[in-house]
Amino acid sequence: MTTGVRRRMGVDERRQQLIGVALELFSSRSPDEVSIDEIAAAAGISRPLVYHYFPGKQNLYEAALRRAADELAERFLEPHEGPLGTRLLRVMVRFFDFVEDHGPGFSALMRGGPAAGSSTTNAMIDGVRQAAYEQILAHLGVEVPSARLELVVRTWVSLAEATALLWLDGKRVPRSELELQLVHDFAALAAVSAAYDDELAGIVLRVLEQEPSNGPFGELLTRLGTLTAGAPAVPPQRLP
Repeated sequence: MTTGVRRRMGVDERRQQLIGVALELFSSRSPDEVSIDEIAAAAGISRPLVYHYFPGKQNLYEAALRRAADELAERFLEPHEGPLGTRLLRVMVRFFDFVEDHGPGFSALMRGGPAAGSSTTNAMIDGVRQAAYEQILAHLGVEVPSARLELVVRTWVSLAEATALLWLDGKRVPRSELELQLVHDFAALAAVSAAYDDELAGIVLRVLEQEPSNGPFGELLTRLGTLTAGAPAVPPQRLP
């Protein structure tokens, strides 16, 4: 039987509740469209009490982004077992789960939102990108990457981010296709760069040796084979 008496929360517990409420509201609307009054009402407290825990909306906004950034970085954690293509596909599925569940919040985090240009927000964004970069290197078994490998991985992380932001604008391409395509993009970026870097070529060959024919990388080879089979023959070029 309830007494109707509201339980008093401690400082940390109340702060975490407000961050959670803000994130939930940011999941359906852009943070700059959500007012402190709405956050207070959703939390069941008064507007002045919100300011007691957070000096201003910017402070609460950054705290909510910090939690979102930490959760997003965790989506790139994956056991180092099994073929790399399958691992990357699981990562992409979790990544798009987050993007779909927190669309406006994800956009605000990556584009800056009302905190655009702030050192705190920029540091959060860089932290997510760095965490993803380090996780991919760990999956490749590389501690000190070559310049080309670093370029491949950082380019792919940026591509995944840009793809997700564009997908949110209308979702015109099926999500599952983009998840797989991004895995294929990683393989393509690595393969092209491997043509210029012997160390990277060794890594790519090692990865491919562990890939099953019915895995994501195997499917890419099949798709490329179908594409090239239908392409017109290119006559050899004469040297001057």
